[in-house]
Amino acid sequence: MKKSSRGLTLQAKQKAAGWVFLTPATALICIMSFWPIIQAFIMSMKTGSSANMKWNSPLFNNYARMWQDKIFMKTVGNTFLYLIIQVPIMLILAILLAQLLNNKDLKFRGLFRTMVFLPCATSLVSYSLIFKSLFARDGLVNAILLKLGIVSNYVDFLGNETWAKVILIIALIWRWTGYNMVFYLAGLQNIEYSVYEAAKIDGASGWKTFWHITVPLLRPTIVMTFIMSINGTLQLFDESMNLTKGGPANSTMTMSHYIYNNSFGQGVANFGYASALSFFIFILVAILAFINLKVGDTRD
Repeated sequence: MKKSSRGLTLQAKQKAAGWVFLTPATALICIMSFWPIIQAFIMSMKTGSSANMKWNSPLFNNYARMWQDKIFMKTVGNTFLYLIIQVPIMLILAILLAQLLNNKDLKFRGLFRTMVFLPCATSLVSYSLIFKSLFARDGLVNAILLKLGIVSNYVDFLGNETWAKVILIIALIWRWTGYNMVFYLAGLQNIEYSVYEAAKIDGASGWKTFWHITVPLLRPTIVMTFIMSINGTLQLFDESMNLTKGGPANSTMTMSHYIYNNSFGQGVANFGYASALSFFIFILVAILAFINLKVGDTRD
């Protein structure tokens, strides 16, 4: 290969140009992401507040403490309850809506797609406050139930542990179903229509076509949305904070909400313990993402 007057080959120049473009982004990622992660891990081995932090004795005392923390264990149970119930319902609804709204013969497809996706345009705080207002004792839902004679007195939805969890799950499904539907729509539009025509000629029913063609071809998208949904649910904060305040009696509080309380919400900031709890969530996300990738990997 010919060398330039400076002694660099064309391939070497291309590699050098690549590093020039990559270096600023890599530096920013290291400074803004990896360095704070390292600092947070170091902080997780300390105790005290603000500038008075000192090393724990033993060093990993914060990690041992979380297993005896009944409130944190309760928040872990709450978060996994949302994960187990809300994520499958949301993703099944999203894929069914995507299949329905991908029909070329459906009129007003654009309008229906916009309506399903519209909740995603609502800010997290706003939609939490909307649901809080709807299900308040003097809210719209109670007014309708009383008007129809279904209940004889106001129902304290947000003051009941079971109902508060149900409402939070409903809110999550309402907010995020359209978001995941967009990914499935994109995946469906990449599937050749001739595949469906061939299945129709072979006499395959709508359900068989969906289960044996659509779902397998959408598997990479399904795995991606499942991982994103798990990640988002394990870090759930806004709904617990703004909709139920974690109550009643911590029955709806999530792990991220409890971390916030330890950092800023309980008067004395316990950043060391909060950092240890954050790394617990990080490990959970990594493990569940790894499992999903392995389960969804169909390569030989």
